[in-house]
Amino acid sequence: MTGINNTQTCRYKISETDNNGIIVYFIGELSIDTSASILSELIILFKKDIPSSLIIDLGNVTYFDDFGAFVLIELKKTVNKGKGVFSIVNSGDKTKDVLSLVDFDSYGSDLPVFKKRRKNIFVGIGEATINEANNIKFMVSFLGSLTLSMIHVLFHPKSLRVDDTITLMQKNGVDALPIVALISFLLGLIMAFMSSIQLQQFGANIYVASLVALAMVSELGPIMTAIVVAGRTGSSYAAEIGTMQVSEEIDALFSMGFNPTLFLGVPRTFALMIVLPLLTIFSDIFAILGGLVVGVFILGLTPNSYIMQTIETLSLLEITWGFLKSLIFAFIVACVGCFRGFQARGGASAVGNAATSAVVSGIFLIILFDSIIAVIRSYW
Repeated sequence: MTGINNTQTCRYKISETDNNGIIVYFIGELSIDTSASILSELIILFKKDIPSSLIIDLGNVTYFDDFGAFVLIELKKTVNKGKGVFSIVNSGDKTKDVLSLVDFDSYGSDLPVFKKRRKNIFVGIGEATINEANNIKFMVSFLGSLTLSMIHVLFHPKSLRVDDTITLMQKNGVDALPIVALISFLLGLIMAFMSSIQLQQFGANIYVASLVALAMVSELGPIMTAIVVAGRTGSSYAAEIGTMQVSEEIDALFSMGFNPTLFLGVPRTFALMIVLPLLTIFSDIFAILGGLVVGVFILGLTPNSYIMQTIETLSLLEITWGFLKSLIFAFIVACVGCFRGFQARGGASAVGNAATSAVVSGIFLIILFDSIIAVIRSYW
């Protein structure tokens, strides 16, 4: 097979070797303007009769770019499919640099495929155990650091970042009030409506006020508010601190002599412990208003009688109990959110995982501690 062809500013000449191989001599510019036509001609030619060896001579090439490298890559793949030998001769330094940039040597070669080895069940259990042990170790360390930092702030109030704390109180308290109020109002309305169906049978409509007030103030008010805040604020804490962690801003704080827990964790914890009990009080009020709507418009009660029944039912112990529970839940949500943020490692996915884990862990711990507190109260 011999021949010669002209394509704009590039020519190529084909000749045969003694062992039935092919030599292609390129002359001129092998560039973006000439590569497409040259490649289409050579591919058609070699697909019909794949040579046992193909030698590319670039000694007379005056210009070579990545499109020229693409031509050589396609020729190499075609020859390798036919178990032929591909080689390049007389290439200049600039040509070698272009081929190196596109990683030319890796094309057309069969890469070894390694089958993924299945993990032994005991290895998996051991690995999970070690990971959980490391998580517990980090959690204990973080709790200790947060507790010591909060004690330090109590004895040295000036060390607290007051401006950031006030900003966080507005963001996590005032801005959360509309959604907490709406959910609590609807919850109180639903409770009053469902309980009225049974109480009406006994002519005890007035006790709808007692049921709504007791249920919301002692149990549902604190826990529902805490769950809403866990989904809204806990994830925010984890995402903010997690982003700082993966971008190495926390390491920079530590290098500058700042205590990251005191700088980031304590203001968030104090802010939430202040605003969550207040949100719980508003939650109780709006839930009672929801029950009042049902009592007045469905059960025929007067607003005065409903409110008086609510006041007679509630005691200072019930209000204090709900307030203390909300303080505990606030510490849990803030602690879990900050902990997951400081624990984040990796890239953007780690921040998302930290936020998700903060919400799930926070809600689980809220319900768990609420159950424990209920059992303690029942035996108190």
